[in-house]
Amino acid sequence: MSPRGSERVTGLVLAAGGSKRLGQPKQLLPYGGATLLDHALGTARACDFDQLVCVLGGGAEPIREAVDLTGAEVVVNDQFGAGCSSSIAAALGAVDPRAQVLVLLLADQPGVTPATVATLLAGRGDAALAACRYDDGRGHPLAFARRTFDELGTLHGDKAVWKLLDRRADEVVDVPVEGPIPLDVDTWEDYHAVLAARSAA
Repeated sequence: MSPRGSERVTGLVLAAGGSKRLGQPKQLLPYGGATLLDHALGTARACDFDQLVCVLGGGAEPIREAVDLTGAEVVVNDQFGAGCSSSIAAALGAVDPRAQVLVLLLADQPGVTPATVATLLAGRGDAALAACRYDDGRGHPLAFARRTFDELGTLHGDKAVWKLLDRRADEVVDVPVEGPIPLDVDTWEDYHAVLAARSAA
């Protein structure tokens, strides 16, 4: 069942990063009895998306062996070093042509919950683009209407999605979400912080 009534929604989990600063695939870091990517995919499955796509890149084979990818259509982005926009472009070819909305989730941001996604989808209305507006700023997850897909596929670089939101500012809905922007894991310090946040919850 779609998270938004008759609209078909595809969830896209970006998990292609090369984890240069960590020195090992962050997707496989232990978290909640499994791995960081297992947690992200579990969150995505709980969102009841009509389709779930997961993009892998660096360390794709070890990840396939270690992570439960059940229910996800896996896309491998060989150009993952070019930034997350290359993973979005790679994924678009796998997105169901009936999908009307694409929700972008990061594999290394375990503080995002199914409730976060539900709030985003409920608050976006029919906006072309929607972002979560946390207490301390704008953050993931993000939602994109189909009419933005062509432009999404042409983006380049790591911050290109944010630049797209800036370019089309009058078409963006910021959906209020309580709390700070969820931490993402880029360094060992980040990883220890998300583990501490989980223990404190």
